Amino acid sequence: MPQFDLPLAQLRSYAPVVPEPDDFDTFWKSTLDEAAPHEILVDVRPEPTDLRLFDTWQVTFTGFGGDPVHAWYTRPVGIDTALPAVVEYLGYGRGRGLPHERLTWPAAGYAHLLMDSRGQGDQYGNGGDTPDPHPVGVGGPGPVTRGITEPSRYYYRRLITDAVRAVTAVRALPGVDATRVTAAGNSQGGGLALAVAGLVGDLAALVSTAPFGCHWQRAIEITDDEPYGDVARYLAVHRDAEAAVRHTLSYVDGVSFARRAVAPGHFGVGLRDTTCPPSTVFAAYNQYGAGNGRPAPPPAEIHVYPFNGHEGGEAEQVRRQLRWLRALVG
Repeated sequence: MPQFDLPLAQLRSYAPVVPEPDDFDTFWKSTLDEAAPHEILVDVRPEPTDLRLFDTWQVTFTGFGGDPVHAWYTRPVGIDTALPAVVEYLGYGRGRGLPHERLTWPAAGYAHLLMDSRGQGDQYGNGGDTPDPHPVGVGGPGPVTRGITEPSRYYYRRLITDAVRAVTAVRALPGVDATRVTAAGNSQGGGLALAVAGLVGDLAALVSTAPFGCHWQRAIEITDDEPYGDVARYLAVHRDAEAAVRHTLSYVDGVSFARRAVAPGHFGVGLRDTTCPPSTVFAAYNQYGAGNGRPAPPPAEIHVYPFNGHEGGEAEQVRRQLRWLRALVG
């Protein structure tokens, strides 16, 4: 796939006005306030593995509506001091899988919480085991269109709430330095991490590559790749639902979350990415922290891979993330 989006010179300054509902902040405050009274940790138990250099625990915490959400908590063996933590979120359609699948962060010396994505896990990887018990409302079978005509019933309202609660959960776990928590992820995971950066005011850092869910209004018009393409296909059938769908998506737009962020941010993007088009990523990056009410936005950087698609910089990008985060939080 050749480059299909704006030229890089235009992307560097691309900062569109993204529609935002007047009650955006109230909507999210009330959503998180509803979840807050539930005790955060439901169950923490050692998970037997064949990994000699890591200890892993099965963690269950309460997310949206008090629903149980599963996660893996992994840390290097033999370290008794409190470690900085990385909360990692998963790509679209993936579940948390098996404990040994994602070990980069604990291998680098961090406490690592890998959050399962409710109602996902059947498209690739090794599955997930966190159900989404809420009625989907009007919408298609895929997560991105579940309840898409009603902000209060939309799937991503629940998943983003889970993501915020995961930060609260990791801070309650033993061996974690609660002042040094990073939100991290790629694709859908990068979008969730970005939402967390906009909703958690004392996050230490954001690590987000090819974040999904930014500048929805443009994304559903310029790409047919899923998940954005699933929204377009839904609207191709439900032609009278466009206004309601666009309104719902305005409550979960990564650009709005990015504007509210206060933590330093590290981004990555492939210019041939048709899954999360580069203009949508730059729309968030170029406005990162611009609306957080502070005298200056937080420091942020983005790494661009002109000849890569959704895979981005792969191991090269991970190396850059590791070096950046080590210099920032230790």
